[in-house]
Amino acid sequence: MSKSELDDLAAELAEFAPPEKKSGRTAIEERVIAGFEEIQRFVEKQGRAPQHGEDRDIFERLYAVRLDRLRALTEWHALLQPLDRQGLLAGAPAAEGSGDEAIDIDELASELADVAGENDITVLRHVRSGAEKRAAEEIADRKPCEDFDTFKPLFDQVRNDLSLGLRVTRPFGQYATIEVGHWFILDGQTVYVAAEGEEFDSPQGKKDARLRVIFSNGTESNLLRLSLARALYKDETARRITDPDMGPLFSDTLEEGDLESGTIYVLRSLSDHPFVNEHRDIIHKIGVTGGKVETRIANAEHDATYLLAKVEVVATYKLAGINRARMEKLFHRLFSSARLNITINDRFGHPVQPEEWFLVPLFVIDEAVARIKDGSITGYVYDPKAAKLVKA
Repeated sequence: MSKSELDDLAAELAEFAPPEKKSGRTAIEERVIAGFEEIQRFVEKQGRAPQHGEDRDIFERLYAVRLDRLRALTEWHALLQPLDRQGLLAGAPAAEGSGDEAIDIDELASELADVAGENDITVLRHVRSGAEKRAAEEIADRKPCEDFDTFKPLFDQVRNDLSLGLRVTRPFGQYATIEVGHWFILDGQTVYVAAEGEEFDSPQGKKDARLRVIFSNGTESNLLRLSLARALYKDETARRITDPDMGPLFSDTLEEGDLESGTIYVLRSLSDHPFVNEHRDIIHKIGVTGGKVETRIANAEHDATYLLAKVEVVATYKLAGINRARMEKLFHRLFSSARLNITINDRFGHPVQPEEWFLVPLFVIDEAVARIKDGSITGYVYDPKAAKLVKA
């Protein structure tokens, strides 16, 4: 390591170092140790190493940059390892181009210009800490939503979409944009971004805007977009709720270029079981297969899944580019309130309760397919007493 590189590191740490100690070490060594001790105190207090990220307090960001540099500059390890009771030097520096490792240390230093006292970089004289600012911002104007009745049907529909599998949740960090119409789960509450004000440049140089954010508990807030992002990053259980995405839907015939990915089939049992015999016209099995339906049901009379009886195919619907397992779950959730509750003994005498048979008329299944195809299924549930789909 060159002398100029050593001097650069010393310069970075000098502003935050306590007065030099009389211990026989050079001024540079004392400053390096002082900077390392600041990191150690952070770890003792927080129980973890400092991390990069705009959602982190500015001091933590500084410590994370500093720790990466000290890990990379192995020439200082002989000096610091006897002091490294927490094993901090053993970690690897952040990957090139990721996180805050390339952050301008002078930019951070300028934000700490009002530090009170040369020996304490964690107390500000004239400004609030980043954590205090964020805490104030993240509860900005939280108040009852006076027109929540307007939004409640949207929350109900999203909940129904999730139960049907039409929407799923994903960790926020996998897709971190925030736009009007987006849905999230934050601190156990479903969150809807209802409106966005005019964009402006934040002090960090990023685009920001004031949002109208509605919460499922009937409150709302005028959070900044960056503040909502920080809160979502901070909450380890936060999730993004995806938009309904059925993908390519079925048709009786596949268009040129479509790839058939399976078939939804509806079966009627020919079992002589008393209950099945009495209600045969409304007892149906709904399934999805990637092969031929005929092959799937060839040995139905030997399979408890098929009620140990032959079956007849009463309807099929071709799929194009759809996840078969997801589609099958969608139907089973939609008609779960009408699941056939019947127990039969398999060929070994063991009791079995088949789960893919439902007390649903065929015309209702046809309607469900049509509504899945046009996307309107998201607003409906099955009413077993009325034996029809009704608006959620």
